[in-house]
Amino acid sequence: MKEDVVKNLAPKYKLAIYYHSLFDFPLKEMELLKWEVAEKVARKNNPNAEIDFKDGFYFVKGKIGVITTRQLRQRNSEKKERLARKYGQYLQFIPTIKAVCLTGSLAMGNASEEADIDFLVITKKGTLWLSRLITLLCLRLISAPVRRFGEKEVKDKLCFNLWLDEANLVWPKGERNIFTAHEIAQIKPLVNKEQTFEHFLFKNSWIKEYWPNAVQIKEFKKIKVESSVWSFFEPLARSLQMRYMKGKRTKEKVSKGKAVFHPQILSSEILQKFSSFTS
Repeated sequence: MKEDVVKNLAPKYKLAIYYHSLFDFPLKEMELLKWEVAEKVARKNNPNAEIDFKDGFYFVKGKIGVITTRQLRQRNSEKKERLARKYGQYLQFIPTIKAVCLTGSLAMGNASEEADIDFLVITKKGTLWLSRLITLLCLRLISAPVRRFGEKEVKDKLCFNLWLDEANLVWPKGERNIFTAHEIAQIKPLVNKEQTFEHFLFKNSWIKEYWPNAVQIKEFKKIKVESSVWSFFEPLARSLQMRYMKGKRTKEKVSKGKAVFHPQILSSEILQKFSSFTS
């Protein structure tokens, strides 16, 4: 029976299983449907590794240990998410913040014990740097465990590593691939004002070219994004932070409407491993 279940899997499901195995994340049956790879991707990639099935999980044959790994990480993630929600909810009272979301492994419920807590914050137009400054000051006042520059011990630290203002939600075309599409599709909102998170997904509908069932995307008519009165203070807030970061910046990508800190360059590594699974 098990052999029949695995043997009859379509390539789009095998590719999904393998992709998630790169993160030690075996898939349950319903997750197999959610994370099936798009047909056009499946047509270009012929999976050449064997798939196994046990205790309700699909995984690459020979890697049965990922079932235990996933179960342990799920428990880790539940603890970390409670901490994330505790501090994330404070940010809803900052008037320039429109959404606060979990990203990375924690958003998938797949965080290791030593992992930090990664956030995406979406702000009103023209207030990214002001919002960041207020956020960090407020969290410092309540002694929140915010990750600091150069820290190596990051367990349960709050890492605000991705900031977007609402006028800069579209992911760059040159950075669109199966990896970045998954990173966006797995994001989990904690604070969501005025359907900002849904608008973010709509502006990045291209993710369905890789993961067509991963998220439901609501259609939006053209939305007029207007500058906030708070944007008057934005140049000063940005100047102060640029001055502080001078000499500390490495691979960070910062601009007026987008800031990516503590980047982990996983994309090329994952894409290479994914390609090695196909022939």
